Amino acid sequence: MESQRNISEFTLMDLSSVPNIQTFCLIFFLLCYLAILVGNLLVLISIACSSLFHQPMYYFLSHLSSMDICYTSCVTPKLIGDQLVGRNTISYGNCMLQVFVMHFFGLIEVLILTFMAFDRYVAICKPLHYMTVMSRTRCNILIFAAWVGGAAHSFSQFFMIICLPFCDPNEIDHYYCDIFPLLQVACTDTHITGVLMVANSGLAALVPFIFLFGSYVIILFTLRSQSAEGRHKALSTCGSHIIVVILFFGPSIFAYLRPPTTFPKDKIFALFYTIIAPMFNPLIYTLRNTDLKKAMRKVWCQKVFSEEKHN
Repeated sequence: MESQRNISEFTLMDLSSVPNIQTFCLIFFLLCYLAILVGNLLVLISIACSSLFHQPMYYFLSHLSSMDICYTSCVTPKLIGDQLVGRNTISYGNCMLQVFVMHFFGLIEVLILTFMAFDRYVAICKPLHYMTVMSRTRCNILIFAAWVGGAAHSFSQFFMIICLPFCDPNEIDHYYCDIFPLLQVACTDTHITGVLMVANSGLAALVPFIFLFGSYVIILFTLRSQSAEGRHKALSTCGSHIIVVILFFGPSIFAYLRPPTTFPKDKIFALFYTIIAPMFNPLIYTLRNTDLKKAMRKVWCQKVFSEEKHN
C-alpha cells in the first residue's frame, strides 16, 4: 500500500509524437466531440418531443443517445484538453474514476443495444404479442436492469483495480485509464486479477454479442416469409442496428476478450468504441430511418416556425 500512495498521478501516452499529427488529432477529436453532442442531442430531443417516444424501439434509442453522450464524455474532453495544453497526466483518483465510469456507461450501452435487438426480434417474429411483451413497464424494467448490470460490472472492475499497488514507472500505454494498461504498471503479480478481468469484461462483450448475432439470424430467417415491402422496412431498421453493433462490439471484443496485455494498435481500436461509434450512431439511425427523419423535420420545423411567428 505504500507503493500505491507514492503514485499521485499517471502519464498517458499520445496517439502520436509527431507535432503535425498531434494538431490534426486535436482538430479531429474536437470536431468529433461536437458532432457527438449535436447529433445525439438532436435525436434525443426529436424523440422526446414526438410520438415516437411511446414506441419501445425509439424509447431505447433515446436512452442509447444519452449513454453515447455520457460514455464519450468520460474520455474525449480530457483527450482534447491534453492536446491543447500538451500535458498528458491524470491524477490517481481521476484515473480510478475514469475506469469506473467508462465501464459503467459502456455496459449500459451494450445492454441497451441488446434490448433493441430483442425489441426487433419481438416486433418481427412475434408481432401479435409485441405490445404485450414490450409494454412501457417492461421497457422501464429493462432500462433499470441495464443500469444495475452496469453498476455491478463497473464496481467489480473498480475494486480489483483499486486494490493493486502502483509504482514507477507510471506511464500508461493508452490515451485514457483502462484496466489492461493499468495492469501493466502495477508492481505486483497481476495474473489472477488479469484472468478475472478478462472473464468480467470479455464475457460482458461476448455474451450480448452472441445474443445479438442469434437474434438477427432468426430475424433474417423469419423475413423470408414476409412481403417485399415488409422485408424492406424491417431490414432498414435492423440494418442500422447491425452497423452500430459491428462498430461497437468488434473493437470491444478485440480489446477485452484476450490475454491481459497491451498492443500499440489498442489505441486505434479504442477510438472506434469511445469516439467513432457514438459519433456515427445518430447519423446511421437518422439516414436509414424514415420515421425518425419525419419526426425530426416535424419537431424542428415547428420550433423554427413558432419562433418566426413569435418574432
